[in-house]
Amino acid sequence: MLKRWRQVFHKRYQQWIFRRLPPVKKIKLDNRKLFIFPTHSGFVFFGLLLLLWLIATNFENNVVFAFTFLLTSLFIVGVFHTFLNVSGLSIEGGKAAPGFAGQTVEFEYLLSQSGKRRRCNIEFTYPGVEPAFVTLTGSEIKAIYLSIPVKQRGWFQAQRITVKSVYPLGLLKVWTYLQFEMTALVYPRVIDAPLPSQFAAKQGDKTPPQRYIPQNSGSEDFLGLEKYRLGESRHHIAWKQYAREQGLQTKHYADVIDDEFWLDWQALKGMDTEARLSRLCAWALHFSEGPQPYGLRLPGFELPPDTGRAHRDAVLRELALFERGKETGGQA
Repeated sequence: MLKRWRQVFHKRYQQWIFRRLPPVKKIKLDNRKLFIFPTHSGFVFFGLLLLLWLIATNFENNVVFAFTFLLTSLFIVGVFHTFLNVSGLSIEGGKAAPGFAGQTVEFEYLLSQSGKRRRCNIEFTYPGVEPAFVTLTGSEIKAIYLSIPVKQRGWFQAQRITVKSVYPLGLLKVWTYLQFEMTALVYPRVIDAPLPSQFAAKQGDKTPPQRYIPQNSGSEDFLGLEKYRLGESRHHIAWKQYAREQGLQTKHYADVIDDEFWLDWQALKGMDTEARLSRLCAWALHFSEGPQPYGLRLPGFELPPDTGRAHRDAVLRELALFERGKETGGQA
C-alpha cells in the first residue's frame, strides 16, 4: 500500500515539475524555478540551535543566548548566500555529439551570467552519471559536458538534469530540474565481425586494385594473346594468327573487378535487424579508414559509393534511423 502511494506521489510530483519547468532551449534561473531546503547537516544544525535555545531559557544564561542568536543569524545569512549562488544563472543547451548504442553520448550545457558575481561549486547531475562541478568567476561562458549512457539506436533525448548547490555552508541545498530541447543521434551497437569473403580478399591484397582479372570463359572483354600452354582449351586458340604463321597463341579475356565496396543488407541473411545493423556499422567504420569508395544498400534504400567523413556520417545516420523516425525529438 505504501509503495503504491509513493508511486502516485512521484507521478503527481513529476507532472507538477513538468508544468512548472517545461523543456526549453535556454533558461534563466529565478525565484520561481529554484527550490531551497535544509540538508542533513542543516537539520542537525537546526536541532543544535533548538537545544541551545532550551538550555539558555532553562538556565537564563545570556552567553548561551548570544551564541544561539549568532548561529541563527549565520543560518539566515546562509539562506541568502546559498540561493544567490544559483539565482540569475543562465543555462543553455549546447551540442549533443552522436555516439554508439552501448556506449555514451556527450551533452553540452553552456553557463553564463550577466554580472561578475562569483558562483562556486555548482553541481550538474544526471541519473547514473558522475556529477560535474563548475565555478563561474565572471561574465565568461563555461561549458559543462555530461556523458550519458545510451542503450538503443535512433534519436535520444536526455532526461531532466539536476542543477544544485550547497555553497557556502553546506547547511542548505538550492536546486532545480531542467530539461532542454536537445537530442543526440545514436548509431547501432558496433559488433566486430569478419569481413565478407569478397571484401577480405580485396583488403588482403596489398597491390593496387586491378580492374581486370584474366578469365578463360564466361567473359566479355578481350585482354590479349599469350603463347599457348599445354592444357589450355582449344576453343581459345587464335587460329587466324596461327594461319599467318605467328605461332600457336590463345585468346585471353578479362572480367572487370569493381573496386567499390557495398555494405549490403542481403549479405547478412539469417540475422535479425539489430545484428545486421551492428555488423554493417562495424564495416562502415572499417572502410571509412581506407581510400576506396563504399556504398550502402538497405531494403528500399541505396547510398552510392563515396569516401570521406561526410559520407561515413551519412551511412551511420541511415543505419541509426533504419525503420525509425527520421525527425529529431524521439526518445530512444
